[in-house]
Amino acid sequence: MTQVHIIGGGLAGSEAAWQLAEQGVKIRLSEMRGSGEMTPAHQTDGLAELVCSNSFRSDDAEKNAVGLLHQEMRDLNSIIMREGDSNRLPAGSALAVDRDHFSDAVTKTLSEHPNIEIVRERIDQLPQNGLTIVATGPLTAMSLAENIGAATGEDSLAFFDAIAPIVFKDSINMDIAWMQSRWDKVGPEGDGKDYINCPMDKDQYEAFIQGLIDGEKTDFKQWEKDTPYFEGCMPIEVMASRGPETLRFGPMKPVGLTNAHTGESAYAVVQLRQDNALGTLWNMVGFQTKLKYGAQADLLKTIPGLENAEFARMGGLHRNTFINSPKILDKEMRLKKAPHIRFAGQITGCEGYVESAAVGLMVGRMVAAELR
Repeated sequence: MTQVHIIGGGLAGSEAAWQLAEQGVKIRLSEMRGSGEMTPAHQTDGLAELVCSNSFRSDDAEKNAVGLLHQEMRDLNSIIMREGDSNRLPAGSALAVDRDHFSDAVTKTLSEHPNIEIVRERIDQLPQNGLTIVATGPLTAMSLAENIGAATGEDSLAFFDAIAPIVFKDSINMDIAWMQSRWDKVGPEGDGKDYINCPMDKDQYEAFIQGLIDGEKTDFKQWEKDTPYFEGCMPIEVMASRGPETLRFGPMKPVGLTNAHTGESAYAVVQLRQDNALGTLWNMVGFQTKLKYGAQADLLKTIPGLENAEFARMGGLHRNTFINSPKILDKEMRLKKAPHIRFAGQITGCEGYVESAAVGLMVGRMVAAELR
């Protein structure tokens, strides 16, 4: 007999399901992907799919708050951290994972758990009774998003989020590019040479910035035009429009890097991070973009070392939706108007993979405590 219904099999929903199931609670986990439904950004029907970057950010528990959160989650038996550790890739002091192997591992573990039933179905309305956790993420199905709005009397909050391109490694010119982590920092799985670096001189950088500003962008529908960007995942062309030096002090900063071919520092550097365990796919760090695909490919191929680049995925843009959590939820993440329902993960307004999973962990444990 189901004791808790969890809607959404992303990072938060998967973590909440695991935490509850490990404490003997019977779970029904509803995930619409795999039922013939798909979101604008997902590629698979796997649980805990990483839509954007493959990085969980810093894993340094002594000097970084995110790294400390990693360790706290490990101490609390987090499935997201366990499978992240099992599928980690070289990334300096960061925790990067093979996105496909990671999702497959989470899916397999939850599918085999005797207390979890995974049902591939789209939920269009909030349940009227029974303990429920809504962890549908920022790409919640429109029907459910509208039902949440009607149930709470609140309009949703929306932001645009962007995705970075992924490049096939064998198409990168390593006679120009080189391998190095910033400051030669060695991480748990790395050797101080975990990133591919593509150098730019001043003229190349300035031409690239102008290309970003002039490049053909994705057209917005009328209802999207007033939607702001999320500052933590800003498209590079939007950053470029804020000033010519913005990118050189952001994702293209050259500090801590020395060109292995010349022994000199570049004016600007484009970094790529390993995206899969085989090392065949590398994502462009901080290069989220809404340039149209043709213009995007042409411009990215002007980057030294990427002149013959072949792309496994182009950059893109999608609209994220969040609830107004401080107004409609209580301090234990319960919906004030329907306290049998809790919300967890990115739909609540938190940002980041581990942050979303951490909220799922917390809410799962809150529900478990309520059942005791």
